[in-house]
Amino acid sequence: MSNVGIGIVVFASANIDDLFVLAAFFADKKMRPLAIVVGQYLGVGALVLVCALASLFALALPGRWVALVGFVPLFLGVRELLALRTDKAGGHRNSKNDQKHGKRVASSQVLTVAGVSIANGGDDFGIYVPLFAPDLGAITTYALTFAVMTGVWCSLGYLLVNNKILGDRIRRHGRVALPIVLIALGLYILSGALVSLADA
Repeated sequence: MSNVGIGIVVFASANIDDLFVLAAFFADKKMRPLAIVVGQYLGVGALVLVCALASLFALALPGRWVALVGFVPLFLGVRELLALRTDKAGGHRNSKNDQKHGKRVASSQVLTVAGVSIANGGDDFGIYVPLFAPDLGAITTYALTFAVMTGVWCSLGYLLVNNKILGDRIRRHGRVALPIVLIALGLYILSGALVSLADA
């Protein structure tokens, strides 16, 4: 199998859960689609860069410490839940304020998606580093393949939310579903860290 084919299979198997996270982001009406896509690319790009450097220097962080990034989605999920309560209690901001803070909101959303992407991909270190290390010359091919697959993943997440059958239900509950998904994701990642520490 070619490096491109291997890259596609590895990315798809390692990031299948990202589809549901992306769908939850797209379902949240406050999240901007462009911010989600940019944030996802930043997150995946950061993971690939760190794994490439780890391969170059033959460094790999122990899985139990990498898994501690689960605090990122957990924190963001709790923050989203608190924001839901604030919105219900105080109402939404007026359009003038929304325009005034538009750029800051977009930047915050990009960083949020990137942070979740990195946290969710914490276990990918154990996949990408062994993939990159034996053939450093193929890292560029893998990186380009992952970039294309990230676009495919974003498209699938968007299409899932805009599906005629499921789309309305997903969007209706998206604002509430997002913090739940993030908290569950954070707890799942952290549980891996606790198991690894217990076995150490």
